[in-house]
Amino acid sequence: MDLQLTGKRALVTGGSRGIGLRIARALLAEGAHVAIAARDTERLAKAAAELAALGHPGRIVTVRVDTGDDESVRAAAQSARDQLGGIDILINNAAVPGGGKGAATSPSQTTDQEFVDAVNVKVVGYLRTARAVVPGMIAQGWGRIVNISGLAARHSGNFVATARNIGVAALTKNLADELGRHGINVTVVHPGATVTERTPQLTSDAAESWGVTPEEAERRLAANTAIGRAVTAEEVADVVTFLASPRSVAITGDAVTVGGGVVGAIHY
Repeated sequence: MDLQLTGKRALVTGGSRGIGLRIARALLAEGAHVAIAARDTERLAKAAAELAALGHPGRIVTVRVDTGDDESVRAAAQSARDQLGGIDILINNAAVPGGGKGAATSPSQTTDQEFVDAVNVKVVGYLRTARAVVPGMIAQGWGRIVNISGLAARHSGNFVATARNIGVAALTKNLADELGRHGINVTVVHPGATVTERTPQLTSDAAESWGVTPEEAERRLAANTAIGRAVTAEEVADVVTFLASPRSVAITGDAVTVGGGVVGAIHY
């Protein structure tokens, strides 16, 4: 299937590693031009060099951004527009992993600042970035916004992660209803446990917490998926790339889960 992405211009926040980096790679492979955005300029440069070395037809550029700051977001969007000539696609992916190192998981132990910081970077950050690119999309009569959230939106266990991911889903639906008439589709993607460069450490941490071997921890983490294993970041990127394309016109405002099928739960 031709995804019709050749020449499209995409801004990917949180694009220097993990799922964001794989999404950038997938978009480039389809012929899109991509601006990857993150806070760490050194990591951005390394990621851009890695992507450029693949020899894909799309152009890769970098933009420094802190999605927790409105001025930074507006400047980053302008830089991406200047370098690419416009923005057709926004992938909102920037977030503090896991809600922040050492953050509490229960509501009763969560501090105000932990909650505010997580929501500011992810939920409000996604809003800021959308707000910065939407006028250009409206002017050209076409656009795609894909918000990367997470399956924590559908279960308890980590209050901050659940709250911020639900917030992203609510933002997505409201934007979709507002922008659909302008040719702009907005969707939210909920990855589950996903294999990235952080997986070995996360598995080790889980093993230590449960008092089991890393192999047993990996087995337990995969046991709740219908496919019997964790989904890879590349597999998440495949779904996001379709949603970012003109082919996805029939899907907007809805959540697409890419967690390998959570066993038992029915969402309709």
